[in-house]
Amino acid sequence: MKVVVSAAGTGGHINPAIAIANKIRKEEPGSEIVFIGTNRGLENDLVPRAGYSLKTIEAYGFQKEISIKNLKNIIRTFKSSKDVREFFEEFKPDLVIGTGGYICVPVFKVATKMGIPTVLHESNSYPGRSVKMFSKKVTRVLVGFEDTKNNLEYKDNVVVTGTPTKVKKLNITYTEKNRILGNIGMNSDLPVVLVFGGSQGAQKINESVFDLIKNGLNKKYQIVWATGPKQFDIIKNDFENIGININNLKNTKILPYIYNMDEMLNVSDLVICRSGAMTVTEISIVGKPAIFIPLPSKMANRQEDNALVLKNINAAEMILNDRVNYQNLSEMIDKLIGDKVLLNEMGKNAEKLAVNDAQEKIYQEIKKIMS
Repeated sequence: MKVVVSAAGTGGHINPAIAIANKIRKEEPGSEIVFIGTNRGLENDLVPRAGYSLKTIEAYGFQKEISIKNLKNIIRTFKSSKDVREFFEEFKPDLVIGTGGYICVPVFKVATKMGIPTVLHESNSYPGRSVKMFSKKVTRVLVGFEDTKNNLEYKDNVVVTGTPTKVKKLNITYTEKNRILGNIGMNSDLPVVLVFGGSQGAQKINESVFDLIKNGLNKKYQIVWATGPKQFDIIKNDFENIGININNLKNTKILPYIYNMDEMLNVSDLVICRSGAMTVTEISIVGKPAIFIPLPSKMANRQEDNALVLKNINAAEMILNDRVNYQNLSEMIDKLIGDKVLLNEMGKNAEKLAVNDAQEKIYQEIKKIMS
């Protein structure tokens, strides 16, 4: 099978695309899979690293405001359809897959006109422009949440498959939990609050957590805090400027990045984080209560929509980015950590939204299309 996968920009688009490609390659080792992206995004690192070739085209996101630059980018994006068509005529794909974003506009414009079987995957609760644009024209729209299906006007070709992720719910014993926490100087005596803001960190979350710790408000729980590599040294220096060595902080472990996120999510009692589609998916899979602080966007509040999926079923709380501070964050943590019954109920509610075996479900839909 010859497959083209279009994914560009951020890990939220690229990682699910790679997971889908990996599943196809595993089930059908003879498949030829080529990615289409730009020469600017993370695809230039992640796609070759995953062992796939990448064809780049000129494509850009569309902004709401009218400007010369925006108009030029729109023209360039649609003009790249010619390059896509030439590639398709040469490669002759049996299937075209996309995971949303601006890259899908020229790719799916050509694929649908050429009558090639097409699959779009949308991991966010509220579908993006390209998914809405082509939802009626593609063979199948695969979505991460039931809410996504409800937010699409045309539903006949929509299937809820979940979003592929490496994170799984683990049956961790008390001994294993002690080992995992012991490796970072923590223990099982106090509840664990896991804080992270994505691979790059999140400034507003980091500022609030810094002030919370500085004021000694985490006496009843432990904080495991991934600052993001770019902000780690800044935060370390900020503590040093007030006479605190981060290695001597009580009930606190500050890290640039968490490499064993699978384990840390499973041993945590509460999670504080952004609400990207992948993060919300992972939290529902492990069944953990969360405090979401969505990343705001001028274009569309995708993360706020994602957070509401869990908040609306009493599985999470939400504090908007421009309103979060150490006082209201501390109050919310204390409220949740102090009520084990509520925490347990929220975790179980989160797990109700989990869609397991997403890669297998997606692959089965592909098989149906190609049979």
